Amino acid sequence: MLVFAANQIGWFHYQGAATARQPLLPTLCVACKSFNERGLWRHKPSQNTTRSSLKYSGCLGFVYSLSKMCVRGDRFSPKRVCTLAYRPIQRMIVGRPPCRCLSHARENTVKIGATEIIDTFAEAFRMRFTRLVVTAVNEYWLETAVREVTGYGTSVIGCDAEIAAEVPIAASETPDGRPGFAVLAFSFAVESLAAAMVSRTGQCLMTCPTTAVFDGLPESADRIDLGKNLRYFGDGYQKSKLVADRRYWRIPVMDGEFVVEESLGTGKGVAGGNILILAANQSQGLDAARRAVDVVHDLPGVITPFPGGVVRSGSKVGSRYKKLIASTSHAFCPTLRRRVETELPDGANCVYEIVIDGVGESAVADAMRSAMHAAAGAGVIAISAGNYGGKLGKFHFSLRDLLK
Repeated sequence: MLVFAANQIGWFHYQGAATARQPLLPTLCVACKSFNERGLWRHKPSQNTTRSSLKYSGCLGFVYSLSKMCVRGDRFSPKRVCTLAYRPIQRMIVGRPPCRCLSHARENTVKIGATEIIDTFAEAFRMRFTRLVVTAVNEYWLETAVREVTGYGTSVIGCDAEIAAEVPIAASETPDGRPGFAVLAFSFAVESLAAAMVSRTGQCLMTCPTTAVFDGLPESADRIDLGKNLRYFGDGYQKSKLVADRRYWRIPVMDGEFVVEESLGTGKGVAGGNILILAANQSQGLDAARRAVDVVHDLPGVITPFPGGVVRSGSKVGSRYKKLIASTSHAFCPTLRRRVETELPDGANCVYEIVIDGVGESAVADAMRSAMHAAAGAGVIAISAGNYGGKLGKFHFSLRDLLK
């Protein structure tokens, strides 16, 4: 009864029918629960499906979708039933396999050890960036200052800037002869970047004991104001000093003076380079992500702005909810692999993303290459990348081309 009913509903919709017979639903609910409990829906038809086998494929796909709804106790209409029955048939007709990144579906496989490199690309964007040099009396207060100023700076989707520590700077190389750290910050527009730097420096660095802030791009002709705006906190007691054509402001504070350079240089950078680590389990995925991030942290001119350099909640553009501009990347969610068209190969049960922003295209490319080599290894099934079909970002980093 189940096979006949599901078969007919799926086939009728394929032929253009728009309705299903309501009396069939109670019987199908009971039967589908049985199918779900016995695991029969796990069977997958061959991709080389002929028209004569579409009835069978539609039936199994329908059984799977409907069984899930029944077990959850969902309410559904005849129209919804037809949609569920038609979806797997439609996928068979247009020739889209259940997973577009399955290794056996492609030729000329490229690997790093046992880890496959998916034939895809990362899509990145042009952003404006600046570089701060933060110094403090010792390593403790330097680390404290850098941690504060880079907080809440993961993505411009919700933050004022993408910001993170770049590289440490020896005391012998800083303007005031104290230990320092370079910090890179990115934003789409110069105006938003300037506002973020004034706010973050004033709230996170001027408030931190013993710190000073200097321009990390002194040779850049494109500049944004920093100390020129923050000086007013001195309430008229602030003083300026010109040293080698660079102006510094000395703002009186309770432990002495806060020294900050008048302006910061800016440049045109690249943000959004990325790799996706497709691992067998969470533990192996985390190990691979840590290896990749550690390598990138040793490179100049790049940052990984997310927590610990790693992203667990990769996103796509848009949502079924109108107010959201981004939502979960469902194609890479392991718990959804039976409900959506997945991008996960067999054996991959955990995905972590490494997002890389850099001062230029070559810096991002070098970092992505190093990250792939570091991440590849035991338990990493494949390495992929996130993109938007090449329609949004100016820069496309082909994973396989980076390895040539």
